[in-house]
Amino acid sequence: MHADPSSPASASAAAPTAAAVDHYRICPLCEACCGLAVRTEGLPATVTRISGWAGDVLSDGYLCPKGYALKDLHDDPDRLRTPLMRKQGRNSPLEPCSWEQAFAEIDRRLPPILAEHGRDALALVAGNPSAHKMGLLLYFARLARTVGSKNLFSASTLDQMPKQLQAGLMYGHWVSIPLPDITRTQFLLVLGANPLASNGSMWTVPDFRGKAKALRARGGTLVVVDPRRTETAAVADAHHAIRPGTDVFLLGAMVHTLFAERLVKPGHALPWLSGVDALRDAVAGFTPEAVAQRCGISAAAIRQLTRDLAAAPSAAVYGRIGTCTQTYGTLACWLIDVLNALTGNLDVPGGMLWTKAAAFASNTAGKPGSGRGVATGRHRSRVGRSPEVFGELPIVQLAQEIETPGAGQVRAAIFMAANPVLSAPNGARLAAALDRLDFSVSLDIYCNETASHADVVLPGLSPLEEGHYDVPFPQLSWRNSARYSPPVLPAPAEQPPEWQTLLRLIAIVQGRGTAVDVQTLDDEWLADDLRRSAGDNAAAVQAALGAWRGPERLVDLALRSGPYGDGFGQRPDGLSLARVAATPGGIDLGALQPRLPEVLRTPSGMVELAPALLLADLPRALADLAAHPAAAADADAAGALLIIGRRDVRSNNSWMHNLPTLAKGPQRCTLLVHPLDAQRLGLADGALARIARGAAQLQAPVQISDTVMPGVVSLPHGWGHDLAGSRLALAGQRPGVNLNSLLDDGLTDPLSGNAVLSGLAVQVQPA
Repeated sequence: MHADPSSPASASAAAPTAAAVDHYRICPLCEACCGLAVRTEGLPATVTRISGWAGDVLSDGYLCPKGYALKDLHDDPDRLRTPLMRKQGRNSPLEPCSWEQAFAEIDRRLPPILAEHGRDALALVAGNPSAHKMGLLLYFARLARTVGSKNLFSASTLDQMPKQLQAGLMYGHWVSIPLPDITRTQFLLVLGANPLASNGSMWTVPDFRGKAKALRARGGTLVVVDPRRTETAAVADAHHAIRPGTDVFLLGAMVHTLFAERLVKPGHALPWLSGVDALRDAVAGFTPEAVAQRCGISAAAIRQLTRDLAAAPSAAVYGRIGTCTQTYGTLACWLIDVLNALTGNLDVPGGMLWTKAAAFASNTAGKPGSGRGVATGRHRSRVGRSPEVFGELPIVQLAQEIETPGAGQVRAAIFMAANPVLSAPNGARLAAALDRLDFSVSLDIYCNETASHADVVLPGLSPLEEGHYDVPFPQLSWRNSARYSPPVLPAPAEQPPEWQTLLRLIAIVQGRGTAVDVQTLDDEWLADDLRRSAGDNAAAVQAALGAWRGPERLVDLALRSGPYGDGFGQRPDGLSLARVAATPGGIDLGALQPRLPEVLRTPSGMVELAPALLLADLPRALADLAAHPAAAADADAAGALLIIGRRDVRSNNSWMHNLPTLAKGPQRCTLLVHPLDAQRLGLADGALARIARGAAQLQAPVQISDTVMPGVVSLPHGWGHDLAGSRLALAGQRPGVNLNSLLDDGLTDPLSGNAVLSGLAVQVQPA
C-alpha cells in the first residue's frame, strides 16, 4: 500500500488544524525500514495519523500495517515508562521505582558478583529489536567491550548466524552478504523465505509485492521453494514444495547438475573464484536421483529448475529463515551463494550484488580487496563446548550455562530488548534458570516473558521520542541510501535515552558508581576511539563533530568518514549527518553496483567457494542422506508430521501482539494441516489439536489448508503470552501457544550454533 501525505486520498476525514505538522520518521518495526509521515496536532503534540512518506528514497510511500501501529506502541498503557525493581528480594514483585533507586540497586549487587566470580559470570543477551534502535546497538557494543565476558548471546543464533558465517568464510566479513538485484533480475529463486510478508529478511526490500509484480511484467520469473505455499509462493510463477530441512540436498543436487551438464559459467566473477574443482568433487554424491525422495522433489524437476536458473539472462537465488533454522543451515546458505557464483550471477547487475553502505560497513574501510577474513572458535562455551561465532555463543545454551556449577558459571545477566523465554527453544527451562541467577537486569519497553524474571527492568523511550538512523540495514538494502529521522515528540524530562542508560551500566561495571557524568564518559570513549583511528587528528575530528551527542555523534563520524562522506571538509559535497538530516526522505546513493574485488576481505583476496570448514561438514549431510534416503531419522515414527513455523505481516516480534492495530482480526496462532492429514488423523477445522514432541505438548486450533504440503504442519512463532509475570494485557486475551516449547534446545547447526527451529517431527491428534 502506498500513501502520499500530501494527497487527498491519504487525508483524514477532518481537515488538519493549523497546528498540524507532518514529521518524517523511519519505521523501526521491521527490516523494511519504510519512511513514515507522522502527523501531530495540538499542544502538547499528539499523533493523529501515520501514512507512507511519498518522498522516501527507499520505500517510495509504501507502508505495511506495522507502520500504522507505531501510534499504538507509543500510547500503549502497558509500555513501561518508569523502572521496575524487586524491593523486597528475589520473591517479591516488580514494583515501580525511581531511576536513582534502580541504578543504585544495580551498583549494589552487580559489581560484587563480578569481583568474586569474574567477568564471565555476567551474560549479555541482545534481542533483534535492538537492531532498530541506534542507541542500543552502538552502545551495547561498548558495554560488551567493557564487560569482556565470553558469555555473549543474541537472537542471531535463532535465525541468521548461518548466513553470517557463510558470508564471512566466502567473502571475508560477517555482513558482506550479496543481495538480489530485484529491479533488474529476470529470474528470482526464493528458498525458505516469505518476503511478501517480511518485506525482506536480511534484505531490506519494502514493497516486495510491487517489485515482484514488476519482475513478472518485464517477462521475468519468480520461483519459490518452500514446504508451504506462502504469500510469496501464491504470486510466483512456480512453487516447489520441499520437505522441511532438506534444502542442503536440493541445493547440492543443483550444484551437481551444473557440473554434470556443463552449465558452470562463472562469467564476470571467474578471476576471483577459488575452489571450483574442490566443489565439483565435494558434491559428487548429491545426484538428483539420490536426493529426490528425501526432498520430495523429483529428479526431473531438480534438473529443470537448475537448467532454468542457468539459462536465465540474469538470475538471483535468495534464501532466508527456512534455510538457516535447520541442522544444515550453514551448508544451505553456502550452496545458495555457490549457485549464484557458478551461474555467472555473482556481482553483476540483475544478479547478486553487495551494497555500499554510507556508514558502519567494515567492507568499505581499510585495504580493499583483501583482509584478515573471519575466525571462529576463539573460545568455546563452558558446558556445551560450542565454538564462538562472531563473538557469540548459541543462545540455546544459556540455560545450561546458568544451571551448571563451577568456574565460569553464569550468575548474572543483562538482557537488551530480548525475549528468549518465548523466542528460544525450551523456554520453560530457560525461565527456571533465570530465577536461579544471583542478579539480572532487563532493558525493555515491556515487562515481557523474559523481563518478568529480572531484578531490575529499565525502560527505553518510545521510538517517536528519539532520533533514528538504521545502522545495520543499509548494509542489506535493495538500494544504497542514507536516511535520518529526528524525534517526533519530546522525550520525558525524567527518562534517559537508552544510550545514557547503557553508559551508566558501563560506569557501574568499571567501578565508577552511579554519579558519573554520562556526557563526560561518552567524550572519553569517543576520544579513545579516535586516538586509534585518527591518530594526531583525533582532537580536530572530535571538535568537528560539533554539537551532536550520543549515537547521533557516532553516526556523523561514520558518515563523514565513510565512502560517500565529506572527509571533514576534504570533499565538500560529501555526506554528513547535518546534510542527511536536512533531507527528509533521505539521500539516494544509487542502485547497487558490482564491487569485486574491492569488497573482499579474505586473506587470499578471492571468493572462497570451498572453505575448509564447510567442506569438512558436507560428509555429515551425505552420511545422513545415505542412511535416510526417503525421510529424516526424526520423522521415522509412525504418523509423525514435520512442524514448521511461519510469520505474518502483522506479527514480526512477539510484543506486536499487544498493539490493537496488529492484534485485531482473525486468530493467527493456528495449526495449518493439509486436508489429507486432517482426514487421516480425524482433525476438524476449528477444533483443538494436541501437538506433542516427546514429553512436550500443547494445543492449538486446527486450520485445514492445502497451503502446507502433506506430512507438514505449520504453527507461527512468537506466541504463548499466558506466562505468569508478563504484563501484556491485550496479548494475554488471545495468548496463543509457543511453538518453541516443543523444540529441543540441544539441537543446533554445529558450525554456526544456530538453533534448529524447523522440520522436527511431532505427533498430532484431536485434543
